[in-house]
Amino acid sequence: MTILDKIIAHKAQEVAQRKEQVSVQKLEKSGFFAKTNNSLKTSLLNPASSGIISEFKRKSPSKGIINGNVTVEEVTAGYVKAGAACLSVLTDFEFFGGSSEDFLKARRTNPTIPMIRKDFMIDEYQIIEAKSLGADVILLIAANLTPQRIKDLGKLTKELGMETLLEIHDEEELNRSLNQYIDVVGVNNRNLKNFAEQNVNASLELAEKIPAECIKISESCISEAATIKLLKSVGYKGFLIGETFMKTENPAEALKNFIDEVRK
Repeated sequence: MTILDKIIAHKAQEVAQRKEQVSVQKLEKSGFFAKTNNSLKTSLLNPASSGIISEFKRKSPSKGIINGNVTVEEVTAGYVKAGAACLSVLTDFEFFGGSSEDFLKARRTNPTIPMIRKDFMIDEYQIIEAKSLGADVILLIAANLTPQRIKDLGKLTKELGMETLLEIHDEEELNRSLNQYIDVVGVNNRNLKNFAEQNVNASLELAEKIPAECIKISESCISEAATIKLLKSVGYKGFLIGETFMKTENPAEALKNFIDEVRK
């Protein structure tokens, strides 16, 4: 089994348990369920936007603990103050050390910025759950979903007033996964099957293959301001960065310095 296979197998068990614990009806009565969406598309298309999607991530399957000494409130508020265009918060516990409570804390602390629920979405229940947490954007990963599932989950996301970020890794995933419910296309530079790659080659290779009308972002393996400038030159509007900031003592300060470097 690949790492992704293990994550999805565990996720299926986890979702089944949560369905038994909390009903859809209860989720729909959440205080955040009626929240107006903060648009990632609008944020990325703003000429003044940094384009940086800053991620709160405690650990990863490949790196282990990245930063266990900071709070989600402190880091995400600092990210917003430093100029993040969007926040991404992990809610997977088993492999990434995240939780729904992390997302809620970040949401309460930062009510007006777009927020991505970063998790492995396989079921409609998770979409409704994300809405109840105050999420603005749902991540759908082509590597673990069929085209029909991407369409079904994307349709529900749209019906609930949120946006869909489709994550791809290669041209085959792009060609089979695009549909009318996709708002943003993200290229993950790290292959989720082995977590091995450490460059932005995937984003560079797919830049011209993603339809021009799609807003595109590059995810992972970005640590230099020069890389952002290169990706911008081939049409990328957003840049999802987690470990580069999270591995520092002060992630928000690292983001501020990074944005200053990009804007030089």
